[in-house]
Amino acid sequence: MSLNLNLKFSNNQKDFFVTLNQRVNTYFKTRNIERTANNEMVVKTIFMFSLYLVPYFLLIGGITSNPWIMLGLCAVMGLGVAGIGLSVMHDANHGAYSNKQWVNNLLGLSLNLVGGHALNWKVQHNVLHHTYTNVHDVDEDISPRGIIRMAPASRWIPLHKFQHYYAWFFYGLMTLVWVTVKDFSRIIKYQREGLVKKQRTSATREWIIMLTTKVIYFTYIFVIPLWLLPVSFWQVVIGFVVMHYIAGFILAMIFQPAHVIEGTEYPLPDKQGNLENSWAIHQLHTTTNFGHKEKLFSWYVGGLNYQVEHHLFPNICHVHYRDLAKIVEQTATEFNLPYKSKETFFEAVAAHARQLKALSEKPVHKNGVIAVAA
Repeated sequence: MSLNLNLKFSNNQKDFFVTLNQRVNTYFKTRNIERTANNEMVVKTIFMFSLYLVPYFLLIGGITSNPWIMLGLCAVMGLGVAGIGLSVMHDANHGAYSNKQWVNNLLGLSLNLVGGHALNWKVQHNVLHHTYTNVHDVDEDISPRGIIRMAPASRWIPLHKFQHYYAWFFYGLMTLVWVTVKDFSRIIKYQREGLVKKQRTSATREWIIMLTTKVIYFTYIFVIPLWLLPVSFWQVVIGFVVMHYIAGFILAMIFQPAHVIEGTEYPLPDKQGNLENSWAIHQLHTTTNFGHKEKLFSWYVGGLNYQVEHHLFPNICHVHYRDLAKIVEQTATEFNLPYKSKETFFEAVAAHARQLKALSEKPVHKNGVIAVAA
């Protein structure tokens, strides 16, 4: 299905974002700090890359031949994959890590280092998800996925009745599917729809980058271990799957509760393609924070438990979100707008589970309109 990217946001309550921008700008100006990474972010970057690379070099260095220890090192690499994605790659590909574009581009390619492709991620995440959050048939994060129904307007099938039981297993397959299948299908789709060209690049260039980095990735993940270690092909495959399953599950559990959660909204455009709210207010209605008091958790997930702040200011490094949250909440309250937040991560996961349950139920059609609990 071709994407409809001609949707229009309204200009209602535009003073909200003007006021919020002024207050955020004042915050940085009065403290004389940059909106990009600081020393804390540099330390975190080193840690996340080490979490991925140190176990890898221990493995291929033959530090142990115990299969369980080797599997444990693969599991740690999975934590590293998720950590790089959440805390480094994410900021870089939003242009938020540095005010030097070459630094953002270089660190953005860390996604290619762990098997993905940066261009595909930028289109799906930056363009489609951040612009049209929770809009059916545009935001691919909630697009129909066959056995998991993420939005009320998505087609319902009988199997969905059980999705709140089985979805958790399939969350772990996210990055595994991405690096082996989805990258190829997505670049073809985005090329066909003209989205690659809009990123100021060419399809040929991106195919070359993607295929080259895929070859490098699968060489160091599969070929080098098989060459250096006394292991079988299937042992390497198991380690690969464990690593990606852990990474995929972590990433899904951070991103899903932010938008597919009890109390969120799924705005639909009218027949002319007009959405009810302005872009900034649309983000408030479709995005939820969680776990603000859980500092270690917040540190590891790259501040993405501050999803409201991230969606309003994706070009600001996440290390600043904790302080910006106070400004955003206060301003939203003043303008009588929602500021959705769950106290803890586990509350958010529980609310996500309830939303999956609500979406598992067959929708009721009344006068051509879908009526659902969500």
